[in-house]
Amino acid sequence: MQFKRQYATIKQIAEDIYYHPELGYKEKRTRSQVMAYLKQINPNIKFDDFSITGFTTSLGDKEAKDLHVAIIAELDAVYAPTHMYADELTGAAHNCGHYTQIGIALALYQYLFTTEAYKELAYKLTFVFVPAEEYLDLNYRAELLKKGQISHYGGKPEAMSLGVFDDIDIGICVHAIGGEFSKRTIEMNCDLAGFLYKKYAFEGKATHAGFDPFSSKNAYNMSTLFNTAIGLSRQQLKESEHVRINPIVMESDMSTNVVPNHIIVGTDLRTKSVAYLKETASKLDDAAKGSALALQGNVTIDTQMGYLPFIQDRYLSTFVEAAFHENNEIDELLNDNFISAAGDIGDLSFMMPCIQIGYSGFTGTIHGDDFIDVDPTFIYEVFPRFLVQVLQQMNGNIDKAKLYKRSYTAYRELIDSIVQNNMNLS
Repeated sequence: MQFKRQYATIKQIAEDIYYHPELGYKEKRTRSQVMAYLKQINPNIKFDDFSITGFTTSLGDKEAKDLHVAIIAELDAVYAPTHMYADELTGAAHNCGHYTQIGIALALYQYLFTTEAYKELAYKLTFVFVPAEEYLDLNYRAELLKKGQISHYGGKPEAMSLGVFDDIDIGICVHAIGGEFSKRTIEMNCDLAGFLYKKYAFEGKATHAGFDPFSSKNAYNMSTLFNTAIGLSRQQLKESEHVRINPIVMESDMSTNVVPNHIIVGTDLRTKSVAYLKETASKLDDAAKGSALALQGNVTIDTQMGYLPFIQDRYLSTFVEAAFHENNEIDELLNDNFISAAGDIGDLSFMMPCIQIGYSGFTGTIHGDDFIDVDPTFIYEVFPRFLVQVLQQMNGNIDKAKLYKRSYTAYRELIDSIVQNNMNLS
């Protein structure tokens, strides 16, 4: 009954966030609204702030518990200025579904606190409201990096660097499933790609295009040759790795009467594994260097780490499956799919076992112009009730020997090894 009683208010808050989207590390209104509602539920609540707009709050005492579990919700929106409800000034839009994550987290917190059900859990539960999951607005984040206000573009790696997850053993996130479903559906074990962000700066020699094209070195032609090489190399890329490459022209000095001598091509590079991410990056770099050399130019290559691949923890997913089989409100369970989308939950999963449970209830294309929820009762009432069942399945049944923990230092070493092997080449 508690979920039914709180449903209307939770839905109203989530919808308000949907209509007022904010980009990463700028989610000040969203943060204030979430905090205000949590204070209404629990006037004595305590918050711990991190990375500009992120914060955590806990239920239960770590010292009296054997385990520490995090419920993670993402605060930010996507940059999608053509979305039907995009912010006119910033271009932000909640066509990622993060606004529903926030509503689900609030619904879960309110139920656990109001009913005091958290006291029956054998683990401490911390709600982590994370900024900047979407990898975008990079110029703004680069300025924050220069000022020392953040050390990572993504919110979860940033939280990791600040020690937010140091004493947490398990991470649980939820996410909207892309696509439309005729039945109420959840998903587990949906692994995600990892990605790098690559920039190729081709340099040539500018001359008058009519008077003296003969002594020029055309940087645009180098970039065209590079794109051709990418296309021809695709048969050499393993299908099992779900490689995705999307080169675009980011910057140039082109005009019709001058042979261009400068052009920057940017692309993300997605693969299923870290090892193949490194291997494919090397192939792209060779293609760029060969294209520049073939036309007597030069290329400078810069590599920026995106997110690590996400392999959902299959042991923790057994509790999700057990809860599904006991549930009589959810119709379908999807299992063991892979998609080439990425998320910084992959980075967190390097540090500790994580799962991300998907849920239906939307129409339109995720990250598309028409994305919106159509089954709010499922999202804000039925699904949070299911999450309680998952927590109950875990209660007292988690084998700590099947968990793992790595340090932020080890994570940093891995990221540095990936980037340093693929940067500043010419």
